[in-house]
Formats: sequence, structure tokens, C-alpha cells
Amino acid sequence: MKTRDLLAMRLWPASLAAVCVVSVVGAGCTVGPNYKKPVASVPPTFRGLTDEEAAKNLAASQGDQKWWEVYQDQQLQELIRTAVKQNYDVRIAGTRILAAQAQLGITRADQYPNVSGGASLVDQRQERTPATPPLEAGFGAVNVSAGWELDFWGKFRRATEAARANLVSTEWSQREVVSTLVANVASAYFQLRALDLSLEISKRTLSSRQESLRLTQVLANGGSTSLLDVRQAEQLVYTAAAEIPTLEQQIEQQENLISILLGENPGSIKRGLRLTEQVRSPDVPPGLTSALLERRPDIQAAEQQMIAANAEIGVARAAYFPQISLSGTAGFESDALTHLFSGPAGLWTYGASVTQPIFTAGRIRSNVKLAEAQQQTSLLTYQQTIQGAFRSVSDALIARRKSQEFRAQQELLFASAQDAARLSHMRYNGGVTGYLEVLTNETNAFSAELELVQAQLNEYLASVQLYQALGGGWQQQ
Repeated sequence: MKTRDLLAMRLWPASLAAVCVVSVVGAGCTVGPNYKKPVASVPPTFRGLTDEEAAKNLAASQGDQKWWEVYQDQQLQELIRTAVKQNYDVRIAGTRILAAQAQLGITRADQYPNVSGGASLVDQRQERTPATPPLEAGFGAVNVSAGWELDFWGKFRRATEAARANLVSTEWSQREVVSTLVANVASAYFQLRALDLSLEISKRTLSSRQESLRLTQVLANGGSTSLLDVRQAEQLVYTAAAEIPTLEQQIEQQENLISILLGENPGSIKRGLRLTEQVRSPDVPPGLTSALLERRPDIQAAEQQMIAANAEIGVARAAYFPQISLSGTAGFESDALTHLFSGPAGLWTYGASVTQPIFTAGRIRSNVKLAEAQQQTSLLTYQQTIQGAFRSVSDALIARRKSQEFRAQQELLFASAQDAARLSHMRYNGGVTGYLEVLTNETNAFSAELELVQAQLNEYLASVQLYQALGGGWQQQ
């Protein structure tokens, strides 16, 4: 190999390295706006708090607690753990994170050179013919080529910034799915325990009324009462009996719902504490309103979408400027394989190109406007998400307080109806009144007891709603 060729091949990597250093230094120019967190309209306190609660203004919030600290029923905790592990929505959200990670890797790779290598070997033989002599020839080549579009205007860096923000948004979206799942499992479980309690009440009431009917029939057979009293006692029995299959149907359907949330086929669900044994949280601290922006997964996801849209403006604006590309090839080529890596077999080429858009019929300008409009859309979506978050917290606070008040009144109503039923039985047994009075008061007491169960359930559901609204439930063990 000639000295000149050897020198050129040695200088080519150095030249390429020098160009790379210059390009990296010049790559500090990045077009497009840098992201600035928008000012959010945050109320001083959550609407729905009492004056006493608002005056405390505690920094601590129930939303900071882990779900296994809020839901203390061991069986409910086990159901939530299974759901978080097996639920299909959570698993789908996980695959979206993997896809976003892969997309980030693809986008980030555009910032670096593409290097490829190749080799070829050709061996040609031709037999002697009357017109031509025999021919045998060989050819071999080995080369390495590189190409690099310089990110002088920050197009690829902005695209990577957008892809990274999309990845973080996807991660927060998965946390929102988990938070929703935890709330759904807890709500479904409390509803199941409420149905169990209603079924228990109905069966107990049916047993009591069947005994009352038997006594009434004995009195009627002895002539101490009329057949009308027997028919009215039968109505009480049939009313309680009719409630049981309806509740059993609802219980099995509720078990099916929970099974699907767990990512399993429909089946029975293990129970833990009874509804009346569940731990109540009468004083739930909502915390500072500003902290809600950092805790709610949907708000975090919306902000990351806004960051991505902001970066896309830079990608669109970079199309106004020239595209600078470097390319080079180095290797060996010879018609004799024995001389491939010796003698004058070396080859190299390198070059640079600049491409400047001249006429695009407004395409670039429209792309920039599109990116800016999408950024404004993401900003408005972010602000809308914040407003929705404060509304959901306020609604949950109001529901919690009013459900507590309703449950307290329902307890008084049931106690009064139960006592009225007791007194009506005493009056009937004493011959002071007819069985119609017993029928009316027994019906009222039964309805009041079932409504008390619903009131207790509503209180627990309001607590679940509040915990989710405060941004709790996505924390992992």
C-alpha cells in the first residue's frame, strides 16, 4: 500500500472526529420554546369542608396514605393485591409503557451516527471455448460506512424530549389506572358486603315472620283471631321471602364483577369483615390544595402531554433550517483475496451535504401552526383536568359529610320503626288493635333496616370516592 493511501486512511477518522466535535459544539442551538410550567388556578381551600376543617388547613392528606393503610380489611387487601397484579387494564397499561420506552429509544437514536459494515466476495470462472480462452477471476471487498444528520437545530433533541415526556405521561396514566382499579375493587367489595348484610337481615326477618304466621294460624284455628289476620301475616312472610332471591342474584352478579376486576373468570369471592365492622374515617384530612396537583396521576399525565406538545413545536420549526448530513466509507478492495489487506487495497470516501427547503407550498408553516395548536389544546386539557380534580374532591367531601348525616338519621328512623313494630305486636297480643297495624309497622321496620344498610354503604362509597379524588391508591407495596 502506498504511503499516501496509508496517510489518507489514518487522517479520515481524525477528520471525521474533528467534524463531530464541531457539530456537537454547534448543537447547542435548539429552536422552539422551552417548557415553562403554566400558572394553575388553585382555590385556597377545598369546597365541601366545614369551617372547622377549613380552619385547620392541614398539610397532611389522606391521599398520601397507602391503600393498605386506608382499607384495613385483610381480605379486601388481598383482593386489591390480586387485582393490581392480574387486572387486564393494568397489564395493558404496562405494555403501553414498554411501547413508549421503545419509542423513546427509536427517537433518541436519531441523534447519533448510523454505522454499518459490509463484505462481499465474488469468484468467477469461465471454461475455454473455441472463441475465448479460459477465465478465472476473484474479487473481495470489506468496508465500514457511517452517516450522520447533524442535530444542529435541535430537531432530534426536541423529538427526544417529546418522546421522554410521552413515556412519563404513560407511566402516570398507568398509575391512574391502578388508582381507579383500587377504588373499583373497594367499592365493589363494600357493595358485596352490603348485599350480604341485606340478605342476612331478610333471612332473619323471614324466620321471625314465619314464626309469627304460625302463631297467628294457631290463634285462627282456635277461633281467637280471624282469617284476615292470617292473610296479613302471610303478606309479611311473602314480602321477606321475595327479597331473598333478588339479593342472591345481586350477590352472585357482584361476585362476577369482582372476579373480572381481579382478572379471573367469574367465581365466588372470599369475605372478610362485615359491613358494620369496617373502619370508618370520620375525619379525613384533604391536605393543601396545591399538593393535589403533584399527587393526582391524571394531572401529572396531562402536564407531561403538554411538555411533549411544547417540544413538538421545536421539531416543526427546525424544518425551516438546513439539514446538514455527513457520510463516509472506509475499507479494503482487491481483485485478489490474498492481497485484500495489503498492497494498494485501501479505499475511503467522505462527504457532507446541506439541504435547505426552498418551496414547500406552506407545508412547514402549517406544521408549525399545527404543533402550536396542539400545544394550546394540551394546555387547555391540563387546566380542565385541574378543575375536574377540584370538583371531584369537592363532590366527595360533600358526599362524605352528607352521607354521614343521612346514616345518623337513618339509624334513628330504624330504631323508631323497630320500636313501633314491637309496640304493635304488644297491642295486638293484648287485643287492643288488629293485625293491620302489625303489618304496617313490620313493613316499615324491615324497609328502614334495609335502607340503613344502604346508608352505611353510601358512607363507605363516599370515603372510597374521596380517597381516589385526593390522588390516593396508585402507590405500590
